[in-house]
Amino acid sequence: MKESRNEMKNDRTSKSSSVSSLPLILDVDDFKGDFSFDALFGNLVNELLPSFQDEEADSSEGGGHGGNDGLSNGHLRGAAAAPLFPEVDKLLALFNDSYKELVDLRKQIDGRLYNLKKEVSVQDSKHRKTLAELEKGVDGLFGSFARLDSRISSVGQTAAKIGDHLQSADAQRETASQTIELIKYLMEFNSSPGDLMELSPLFSDDGRVAEAATIAQKLRSFAEEDIGRQGIGAASVMGNAAASRGLEVAVANLQDYCNELENRLLARFDAASQKRELSTMAECAKILSQFNRGTSAMQHYVATRPMFIDVEVMNADTRSVLGDQGAQASPSNVARGLSSLYKEITDTVRKEAATIMAVFPSPNEVMAILVQRVLEQRVTALLDKLLVKPSLVNLPPMEEGGLLLYLRMVAVAYEKTQELARDLRAVGCGDLDVEGLTESLFSAHKDEYPEHEQASLRQLYQAKMEELRAENQQISDSTGTIGRSKGASVASSHQQISVTVVTEFVRWNEEAISRCTLFSSQPATLATNVKAVFTCLLDQVSQYITEGLERARDSLTEAANLREKFVLGTNLSRRVAAAAASAAEAAAAAGESSFRSFMVAVQRCGSSVAIVQQYFANSISRLLLPVDGAHAASCEEMATAMSSAETAAYKGLQQCIETVMAEVERLLSAEQKAVDYRSPDDGIAPDHRPTNACTRVVAYLSRVLESAFTALEGLNKQAFLTELGNRLHKGLLNHWQKFTFNPSGGLRLKRDITEYGEFVRSFNAPSVDEKFELLGIMANVFIVAPESLSTLFEGTPSIRKDAQRFIQLREDYKSAKLAARLSSLWPSLS
Repeated sequence: MKESRNEMKNDRTSKSSSVSSLPLILDVDDFKGDFSFDALFGNLVNELLPSFQDEEADSSEGGGHGGNDGLSNGHLRGAAAAPLFPEVDKLLALFNDSYKELVDLRKQIDGRLYNLKKEVSVQDSKHRKTLAELEKGVDGLFGSFARLDSRISSVGQTAAKIGDHLQSADAQRETASQTIELIKYLMEFNSSPGDLMELSPLFSDDGRVAEAATIAQKLRSFAEEDIGRQGIGAASVMGNAAASRGLEVAVANLQDYCNELENRLLARFDAASQKRELSTMAECAKILSQFNRGTSAMQHYVATRPMFIDVEVMNADTRSVLGDQGAQASPSNVARGLSSLYKEITDTVRKEAATIMAVFPSPNEVMAILVQRVLEQRVTALLDKLLVKPSLVNLPPMEEGGLLLYLRMVAVAYEKTQELARDLRAVGCGDLDVEGLTESLFSAHKDEYPEHEQASLRQLYQAKMEELRAENQQISDSTGTIGRSKGASVASSHQQISVTVVTEFVRWNEEAISRCTLFSSQPATLATNVKAVFTCLLDQVSQYITEGLERARDSLTEAANLREKFVLGTNLSRRVAAAAASAAEAAAAAGESSFRSFMVAVQRCGSSVAIVQQYFANSISRLLLPVDGAHAASCEEMATAMSSAETAAYKGLQQCIETVMAEVERLLSAEQKAVDYRSPDDGIAPDHRPTNACTRVVAYLSRVLESAFTALEGLNKQAFLTELGNRLHKGLLNHWQKFTFNPSGGLRLKRDITEYGEFVRSFNAPSVDEKFELLGIMANVFIVAPESLSTLFEGTPSIRKDAQRFIQLREDYKSAKLAARLSSLWPSLS
């Protein structure tokens, strides 16, 4: 390659020399690497243009203006001087040669590329051939590997089969060996009934007890299974029967041996237990687990615990909870005693659990037996002494606590025993349903719990009523006899409804509801019990407040009887009349006192009902919601229970109105004088003050109704005052019909009506206010002249009938011939 390159260079040199004397050097290497055309061109022309390079350097140093001048001068001198670029011909020759050289170089490169392509093609063919041969070789190698792997797999499977056969053969040999050994032992046990003296040393060696127990159990299982199979399959064949009889002997001997072995192990277990040798106990327990799954060992261990066999432990339990013999145990003391005792039991069970975990192979089963024994024996024995179920026929007396003490004891014991069950569950009790077992301990008490709770509430109510009656009797005896009227008042005050007593009823019920919640795990059962207990409260409150209202009504009735007894008659002597008037005053005082007492009873009745309603909303209603209709039924029962009290209150309020109106009529009758409304025309200025009767009546009403304003509220107050206002209006109309009025008397009447109207305005009863306003209008019939009567009622024609009755009371009714005049004016009323 180097030689050819030199030849190429020489050829170019020779060719260029024929054209120009300047050497021309173009090589392929000039185009390699970072090729620059400017550099190539410079290398070609630099040798031919040295003067141009100098001028270029001068022009760059001298500035642009000199160059321009020289150029312009040279141009001007171009006609006479030499050419500006004399090397043009050489450059043209150089460029032509360079072009030819470039063409030659391209041909050379093309030739070389062609040769290289041919060479690459040959080499590629050789490479492909080599790769094909390699692929064939690799395929053969893979085939060899596959055959080798298949062979290895086949050999492995064969070896595994051989291993399985060898293992099976070894297992069969071992089984056959064990079977032969077992048959030999079975023949020993099958020798003669009850003969255990000729057995192998294995069965008498204390060091091989575990092995002997295992073999004995296998022999028993085999013999019993064979007897069963023979009896089912071929009981009629004599050979089978003989075989069965022989195995029955073996079974009997094996049973005797197992019993004897089990007893030996239990004795060893007990000895180790006394010495607290846990390893020996564990060894015995493991062996005993082969006999009935170790049940006898578990039960034996639990039964020998001191808390189950020591009588002193039982007595100590009773003393710690019930205290000294003969003393009345209180629920709080019992709660403390049970807490202490149950903590001791839990600690004891926890200590036993540590031993059981270290000794028995199945500790959970032992713990289940232990906890069950604790609840069924130790706890049950205590509960039997603590909870003596009373009879519902002969209730225990209240002096001994009554049914309430029994219920409180049951609640305390149940709650504390549940806590014990949870603690024992935390310690561990296997699969035992300790909660269900605890429930069963109280099943006898819970079955009749609702009946006992209701009977207890009734007993408490009866005891409270007897206590209140005794207190009232004691107060009555201490005050002595002070007169019939005053005695009635005192009795009424001493037998008033007490909100404190009703609050006590609610407190009893709350306590009963808390026990219902404790004893009733299911929402439906809880709702049923709560409804029954709440019904007891409704009955108690209803009966109590109804009786209280009836007692208050009795006072009103007695006061009414006193009034009727001292009604003033006619043609009485002055002395008798004075005595009767004094008695009437006393009767009026008794009526006023009874009125106040009844209003206090009504107020306390309302407060009591509100307490019950609030208690129902806060504590009862949410417990009734799980059962459809229970809430609505209780609301209906509550309304029904209070209806009797509402009836008594309504009747009593009617009596109160009668009492008030009777006293109003008495005052009007006693105080109202004929001259009040028919004052003489003596020239003296008329009296614009209310009459004495009006003043006394308004003062009485203000005084007596003060308690009504306080006691009544809402619609009850509005209805009562409206009815009283209507009765007062009617009573005043009837009262004024007894008098004759002159104009000055009419003014006095109008003043009385204004006084009454101002008072009844405090009733806030619009209908009553309207009636008294109309009364004021009608009073004008006594004031106006007769000829003005026709225009007096033009705006209020509805009262013309009552106005006509008033007009008839005018002093000049006959003299002014008002009857005829009214007939012509109001013919419809004539």
